[in-house]
Amino acid sequence: MRIAEFTLASFDQLLGTFEHLLGKAAADPRAEALFAARLAEDMAPLATQVRFATHQIANTFNRLTGSTIATADSDHASLADALAHLAEMRALVQATAPDAFVADDTPIDFDLPNGMAFALTAAEYVRDWSLPQLYFHLMSAYAILRQAGLPIGKADYIGYIARHMKQPAAL
Repeated sequence: MRIAEFTLASFDQLLGTFEHLLGKAAADPRAEALFAARLAEDMAPLATQVRFATHQIANTFNRLTGSTIATADSDHASLADALAHLAEMRALVQATAPDAFVADDTPIDFDLPNGMAFALTAAEYVRDWSLPQLYFHLMSAYAILRQAGLPIGKADYIGYIARHMKQPAAL
């Protein structure tokens, strides 16, 4: 499997998880307060975790497909806005053909605002940067919601695995 297929499948699953978690948050009476919640004072709130997660997907598409997807400089105004954006991103992922991606060994150079610079191949970029960043922000969102008392568990985080479950053997 080329990195393109792996990336698209991973993005689709992770966006589905994010939609599921935010959907549960939106149904909670404390929805908007949850959107502003954070794990620690020096960590970004849930709203920013959503923004940073979608930035990873947009940046990956921009760097590996030549897209020009804009990234927002501010958080979504509400959970409903965040859910709509996640749905748009997921539709983009699902509509993208693997052949839109550069070859796995294509050099990818990028700089961060803090002055750090990186040089990787496309495959290394996805494996070592894009997916770990996306998982970090998704897990941070999960932890924020869990800490706030939302009734979620591991099955909510990795619900996509259920399609691979085997039926128990008959006794």
